[in-house]
Amino acid sequence: MEYIGYFMLIAIVVVLLLIIIGNIKIVPQAQEYVVQRIGAYYATWGTGLHFLVPFIDKVAKKVSLKENVVDFAPQPVITKDNVTMQIDTVVFYLVSDAKLFTYGIDRPIAAIENLTATTLRNIIGDLDLDATLTSRDVINTKITAILDEASDKWGIKVTRVELKNIMPPREIQDAMEKQMKAERERREAILQAEGRKKSQILVAEGEKEAVILKAEAEKESAILRAEAEKEKQIREAEGEAEAIMMVQKALADSIKLLNDANPTDKVIALKGIEAFGQAANGNATKIIIPSEIQSLAGLATSLKTLVSDTDVQ
Repeated sequence: MEYIGYFMLIAIVVVLLLIIIGNIKIVPQAQEYVVQRIGAYYATWGTGLHFLVPFIDKVAKKVSLKENVVDFAPQPVITKDNVTMQIDTVVFYLVSDAKLFTYGIDRPIAAIENLTATTLRNIIGDLDLDATLTSRDVINTKITAILDEASDKWGIKVTRVELKNIMPPREIQDAMEKQMKAERERREAILQAEGRKKSQILVAEGEKEAVILKAEAEKESAILRAEAEKEKQIREAEGEAEAIMMVQKALADSIKLLNDANPTDKVIALKGIEAFGQAANGNATKIIIPSEIQSLAGLATSLKTLVSDTDVQ
């Protein structure tokens, strides 16, 4: 009997330990536990170690605080100009209040899906086809604002809504594809025309540059020829000046030698007659006779006397 009582005590201790261990709860990061006590909301546990009162407390819901993504199936919507199209949406949301998320609504994701479809129909109903296709960002912003406000009482914050696909009817898609093809062909034609125009401009600029270079080359050549002619004339002038200087120097040297020789008057007269003869033989059209020679007879007499004296000597 003592053994039976001992085993029963051990069993009771083990059961109590299991109950205690089973009611120890560790809430992980980015989660919250909603706890009920005797069927009513008791507390919201954040990250850390917690203990449930056995048979009284209960974890009603484990709520993730991470951002969630829900991809909803395509919804039929009608535009302002009566075009029916299929639009599917992607909703990004997170839980802002675990208590409201647990007790605010029974099926929060289904509620968000239905609210998204309703809001999308209302917004697209005020837009025509072209505006719907070109106003994706505007539609996303409006849906996000409406869903965020409506889901706030459910403890949900809608962070972003994206229109994933906008699918018009088949005939409209075909017309859009033809229009896009025509637009591509038009742009291609424009690009080709611009390319040809640029090519012509480049050719014209090249020809213009060639003409300019040729004109500059001719100008440089003319300048060089002019400079060469100028240099030639300068050198010729310098040569003539140098020749004149040499003649004058020779004349000066001859006069100096004559003076050094102490010539007589007759020699000087003879030299004058020689100079007069050279002047008369030149190209001058006018001859000036020195005042000392009064007449051709006197000139002849002087010449004769000078020659006679020369013969005597």
